[in-house]
Amino acid sequence: MMQLPMQLQLASPSAREWVTRQRENVRPWTVFFSTQKYKLPLNAQRWSKRMIKNIEYFQSNYMFVFIVLILYCLITSPLLLLAIAASLGACYILALKNAEKKIVVGGHEVSMAHQYAVVGVLSLPVFYIAGAGAALFWVLGASLFIIAIHASLYNVESLLGSDEEPFDLQMEQV
Repeated sequence: MMQLPMQLQLASPSAREWVTRQRENVRPWTVFFSTQKYKLPLNAQRWSKRMIKNIEYFQSNYMFVFIVLILYCLITSPLLLLAIAASLGACYILALKNAEKKIVVGGHEVSMAHQYAVVGVLSLPVFYIAGAGAALFWVLGASLFIIAIHASLYNVESLLGSDEEPFDLQMEQV
């Protein structure tokens, strides 16, 4: 299994491949934050093309921004952090119990998926009290805002070499 820096193991080959591809495609942060490349698009057509090109080019960087915002939200919300830790702790205890002996309820063996589902359902009220919904929408909103601003203003055409003219020539009839 692939080892990530935080000792997270990914069992799924497709997940490992996706993480590896994302890590390889992270653009240099000096390029990502280069203030000389920020410029307003001249028209709506250029704006939409720029958005698409930037999202394709900086996809891995934007994913990293999203993850950093999630971590910020978790660090600044101790109750939410405790709720997640309790939920993961319950799943860990279930895994330990199942390693010793399978859990049987009413004469039927309960699968790990069903046990994890019960933990998830029982965790929902705790997550609600901890403000997980608000945190989720804050992270999504902040990510979309930051990504939209960067993708709108960053002139990626100068990096990729665009075939478009750098300026529009306005001609009037005489």
